[in-house]
Amino acid sequence: MELLRAQQITAGATLSEAGIPLSFGNEAAALTAARDGVALYDRSHWGRISVTGDDRIRFLHNQSTNDFNILKPGQGCETVFVTSTARSLDLVTAYLLEDSVLLLTSPGYGQRLIDWMDRFIFFADRVELKNLTDATVAFSLLGSQSDTLLQQLGAASILGQSANCHQLFTLNGIETRISVGSGLTTPGYTLFVAAEQAADLWQQLIDLAAVPLGETLWQQLRIQQGRPFPGQELTDDYNPLEAGLWQTISLSKGCYIGQETIVRLHTYKGVKQQLWGLRLASFAEPESPVMLDDEKIGRVTSCMQTTEGYLGLAYIKTKSVESGLEVQVAGEPAKLVPLSFVSHAYI
Repeated sequence: MELLRAQQITAGATLSEAGIPLSFGNEAAALTAARDGVALYDRSHWGRISVTGDDRIRFLHNQSTNDFNILKPGQGCETVFVTSTARSLDLVTAYLLEDSVLLLTSPGYGQRLIDWMDRFIFFADRVELKNLTDATVAFSLLGSQSDTLLQQLGAASILGQSANCHQLFTLNGIETRISVGSGLTTPGYTLFVAAEQAADLWQQLIDLAAVPLGETLWQQLRIQQGRPFPGQELTDDYNPLEAGLWQTISLSKGCYIGQETIVRLHTYKGVKQQLWGLRLASFAEPESPVMLDDEKIGRVTSCMQTTEGYLGLAYIKTKSVESGLEVQVAGEPAKLVPLSFVSHAYI
């Protein structure tokens, strides 16, 4: 990891106190690459968990919102870990391997989810959890030319596969698991590699014209698209239906933690608030009220200045939602905008 960070600093990276590349000083080029070329985002600070044991599928099926029983090795899914009252803990991507399941968690949630799941492992359960965050690294490729880059790497067989499908490749001597999906709605792939080979893989990708993209720009993209984040949109105050994470929820899988609440909300159309985008005139602090005339109809959860002005995310009362609705935040005008990552339709 020291070698990887040295490479990134040489490429212009400004690091956070935790060593996360915040910016490479190339914002315009990186955003263009994420749209029309290939951008390279370092996800080494995201959590990675290995779940092994004969009961691993049953256990994960019972612990989160998606259906693990229909998956086969080489496939994957997005799923949400929730409390017994369906309050959101984290949005996780799960990849089924032959003898384990790899979980990609949000930053800082690797050990937190291990501690959470460990509470539900009983004496007879054949389930083991291992934190792989320090032993592995994840990179995401974002952009319309990601397929071309993978072809150049010799990984063409993954092209055209369904979301979260994955295969193991050897890329110039580096064993790399490649999965379909960038973590956003932007087309791309996510690559997993042992930490000691991360610097070599990073350099391979840079040599093939991938443009490094820092954490600040990734946060801008996730707000533009509406990917909810723990501590902001995924908290004890909200459930996955309110967050618009319908693609992560199986309504037919049977019992799991939080299932009763989610089914009831769906059956009786009880989702009282929805996650929407905001286009703002100025910065708004999280928890700022969203007003429609004199009525509070929601609250801001995230906001940042971007190349497109100030953008934010907010939970809005369902009865008030209307795309393009003019509202006020902190006394300034704002407008509701749809988000590509979430869905508001009942399915």
